[in-house]
Amino acid sequence: MTLSKILFSFLQDLKSAITDLSVIVGIIIIYQFAILQSVPDNLPAMMVGLMLVAIGLALFLRGLEVGIFPLGEDLSQQLAKMSNRCWIVIFAFVIGFATTIAEPALIAIAAKAEVISQGEIDALTLRLVVAFSVGLAIVIGVVRIIINHPIHWYIIAGYLLVVGITFFSPEEIVGLAYDSGGITTSTVTVPLIAALGIGLTGSLKDRNPLVDGFGLIAFASVMPMIFVQAYGILAYYSKGEVHDAEIMMVTALPQDTGWWLYVEIFFASVRDVLPVIIVILFFYYIVLRRKIENFTTRSLGFCLVVLGLYAFVIGLEMGLFPVGESLAIELAKSNHLGLIFSFAFLIGFATTVAEPALTAIARKAEEISDGSINQGYLRMFVAVGVGIGILLGSYRIIHGDSIVYYIMSGYFVVIVMTYFAPRTIIPIAYDSGGVTTSTITVPIVAALGLGLATTIPDRNPLVDGFGLIAFASLFPIIAVLGYGISQREKIRYHERLILKLEQETMGNLGRHISEGEVLSGTFIERRTLPKKKIITITGKTGSGVSTVTDLLSDSLSFRKFSAGGIFRTLANQHKMSVSELNEYSSKNKIVDEEIDALIRRIGEGSETVLDARLGYYWIHDSFRVFLDVDDHVAAERIYQQISGGSRSENGATSLEQTKNNIALQAKDTRDRLFRDYGIDISNTNMFDLIINTGEKPPEDIARQIKEAFRAWLKSN
Repeated sequence: MTLSKILFSFLQDLKSAITDLSVIVGIIIIYQFAILQSVPDNLPAMMVGLMLVAIGLALFLRGLEVGIFPLGEDLSQQLAKMSNRCWIVIFAFVIGFATTIAEPALIAIAAKAEVISQGEIDALTLRLVVAFSVGLAIVIGVVRIIINHPIHWYIIAGYLLVVGITFFSPEEIVGLAYDSGGITTSTVTVPLIAALGIGLTGSLKDRNPLVDGFGLIAFASVMPMIFVQAYGILAYYSKGEVHDAEIMMVTALPQDTGWWLYVEIFFASVRDVLPVIIVILFFYYIVLRRKIENFTTRSLGFCLVVLGLYAFVIGLEMGLFPVGESLAIELAKSNHLGLIFSFAFLIGFATTVAEPALTAIARKAEEISDGSINQGYLRMFVAVGVGIGILLGSYRIIHGDSIVYYIMSGYFVVIVMTYFAPRTIIPIAYDSGGVTTSTITVPIVAALGLGLATTIPDRNPLVDGFGLIAFASLFPIIAVLGYGISQREKIRYHERLILKLEQETMGNLGRHISEGEVLSGTFIERRTLPKKKIITITGKTGSGVSTVTDLLSDSLSFRKFSAGGIFRTLANQHKMSVSELNEYSSKNKIVDEEIDALIRRIGEGSETVLDARLGYYWIHDSFRVFLDVDDHVAAERIYQQISGGSRSENGATSLEQTKNNIALQAKDTRDRLFRDYGIDISNTNMFDLIINTGEKPPEDIARQIKEAFRAWLKSN
């Protein structure tokens, strides 16, 4: 990637970051100036800080794309190809442990827990427990991918363990344990873990990156809840209340002042990224014994990540943190429930929209799904889920309810929705719970929870103050599962519509053929469907168009439609051969007219693989594929189908006869289409991809089309 391309992409990222942050700024302005009617003393510094947040976010995202994602995916693929699978397991554990132990949000929350518990919870021990659990979780996730088990059984089992151990845990540890699942996956950890899963699935046969590649972050969110509760059972000997806990700034930043603060922030940024660099270099040069390709570009990517984090964190310290935390505490002291609940929802929504880890994962999900998962919609649903979660968590603190019943109810809803959700969305939904609570969200959310627990009488900050992050992690899962279910129902609606149109077409053509009824025009009411992605496939008889269409639609999770299938069904219903029906169609244009009308309606839809002779002609903006094949190979395939009884072809009693019939059918079709449409179907210049299928298995052909389709989407 050239420097000019990196710069152009950075400017695009900067524009998006400014747009996202404008939502947060708008909320803060409304509450700070319009409601609380106060002006911060350091307003100019805050404005500079907000701009630094946007610049830092853009640099960080560009660094991920240039450095961490490519190296993580390549390293995972190379380790997976080794005969000794132990190395990929070791890499999974080390990368999980190393990135978590240095996680700024975890350091801040662990220190806070030690102070509020008056030393009953040891900060370092808590960090070690959480880091070990994340390493183990990623190992389990990697093993799941290798042995190809569905993710939801593992996650549901994890939820049941969380709920089960909760009954034995001291109440002082429960909220903190639930929160630990949301603070372990940070802006650096999330992209690398995602790259590990996606890279591993890319190296294994029969793995779908969308279904199998995501989900590791979900494991890294569930396992700490179990281990921290186990630690609490072993280590916490008292259930005494803590009434006079002091609310401190919940931030991962050093608490010094002056210019030295910025130096410490820089070293903290390096510290966050350094474990990732060390692990990658060790496995490349020591384990694999190979050099890193495009080392200069990858190094630039890591530098951009460090600089992005540095600018991002300074911007947070100067801009968002001071006003966000003061707002949270002032609102908590106001006892105005309407203001508290509205602020809880809006700040949860706004900080999540701007969360860099979520942005990175949403982009990757859209890329791997070829746009079927829209990153904008995904981020919006996650943000709404976080907002609702924080609102409900604030309600729990105010009313003094136990967090256990809320979380248990939420897990029950997740389990039920998992049963109805499409497989392609489940791993991403589970991951969304871990990517929402990170650099931006944790400090403000934690400040709100602890502020409420300290301000409201008879609330224990250790018992009631923690847990708000858990709500912010749980409800996005529900929201994204809901998004997946709604998308699937939308697709099913279009499938039912296309099926109805197909049945209408079959009925019209059946009456015409059997009764000789003179029909003309289009019999199908025009329906407008949203325009999206369509692949149109055609080719020579015997080239495998139908088989490839089936494989491709399954791989992409697209709908499939076959005009040839209608043709063959009509022939069978009326006891005609395909050749005879083809000859009939040359004299009765209504057959082509009806099928063409149906194709045009399908062209107004989306996410379809269309097997139709003139699909490429009627749907001009589709990805157009032509499958070529040698005449002798085609004849062998067709004759084998005839001999096996899966295909009817009158007069084809030998391989040579089959070959002659194919040639005659091709000539009749070519002459008819040129006469009726002025189209020379032997001219393949209009196609985006031409493949000779003679020596290739259908699976390889479908894979080649899929890769070319992705490249075509990017170019358009």
